Amino acid sequence: MKHVLLAFVVVLEFARSGAAQAQVSAKAEIEAVISAQIEAFRGDDFVTAFGFAADNIQRMFLTPENFGAMVQRGYPMVYRPQTVQFGSQTLEGAAVWQRVLMKDAQGVTHALDYLMVPQGGVWRIAAVQLQPALDAAA
Repeated sequence: MKHVLLAFVVVLEFARSGAAQAQVSAKAEIEAVISAQIEAFRGDDFVTAFGFAADNIQRMFLTPENFGAMVQRGYPMVYRPQTVQFGSQTLEGAAVWQRVLMKDAQGVTHALDYLMVPQGGVWRIAAVQLQPALDAAA
């Protein structure tokens, strides 16, 4: 009986370790997708930036040009951030909310929550929500 219990504990530890490694991998993958989209915006490469958007976003905007125009007008801190800092992640079913702090050209820091969804074996951006203004200490 001791051997069965020991084997069970070992299996549970491997499972827990594997889950932790998967979380670290997902965090890095999500940050890489967001970073790559920001770099595409910095280069005015709307085709590449649009490619990181989830299906729902692509259906909504139809073309990379429409998508790029929306980001330029509505999310200038995403279009041309001075700094980008990744914060916490919150799991919501199969999706993940990723907090990102971006400093705009005027030096104002903005908090944005990116909704990341798995599609076709990769993470895609399904929404971005601008959060209320941060105080001066942020």
